[in-house]
Amino acid sequence: MNDETPEHAHRTEFHRRRATGNAKLLESSNEVFRRFFELDALAYAEGAVPARTKELLGLALSIAVQCDECVYYHLERCEAEGVTRDELDEVFALTLVGVGSVVVPQLRRAVAFLDG
Repeated sequence: MNDETPEHAHRTEFHRRRATGNAKLLESSNEVFRRFFELDALAYAEGAVPARTKELLGLALSIAVQCDECVYYHLERCEAEGVTRDELDEVFALTLVGVGSVVVPQLRRAVAFLDG
């Protein structure tokens, strides 16, 4: 019997798809994939700009380019960095003002992911 809630199942499925997809990319003989993942980790590491702030920026950019999986990833990273719901709501508001109503569907999915 599976006691997992539908909301938790959504996150579990996201993690499974992400891990499987990343592993397949990294199995390639093309070094660009590995180097990109290294660059990404380096870019989001603690530095002059705190990792917490970088994750908020990554979230805003992900919403702006309408990448669901990117949004989900950065939401989880923001949670890990201790970002509050009020801070997330401000980032959501900034992306809405900065990009326009085209991000509303993305924001609805982001809130559903957080609340799930």
